[in-house]
Amino acid sequence: MTDKTTTAAPAIEFPDRLSIEPNSPYYNEAILELDVGIRFKGQEKTNVIEYCISEGWVRVAAGTAKDRFGNQLAIKVHGPVEPYIRPRS
Repeated sequence: MTDKTTTAAPAIEFPDRLSIEPNSPYYNEAILELDVGIRFKGQEKTNVIEYCISEGWVRVAAGTAKDRFGNQLAIKVHGPVEPYIRPRS
């Protein structure tokens, strides 16, 4: 008999909804410090502002445009969302 013990990293449970904007109620600094990556429709996205797993959408930055309050303009796009932790290099 062999003992199959693995030293895998503990699985992190991502919140259903997460935002990078500090004034959002869905902002979570502890999770964001882990370097969260987003796969949307199978492609890695680097311009995601907010996501919702259960509703299947992401808000992505619309270029460099800003609104009158200085916030980035964003577009909500629907599809499968997969958050993951990026490996440290």
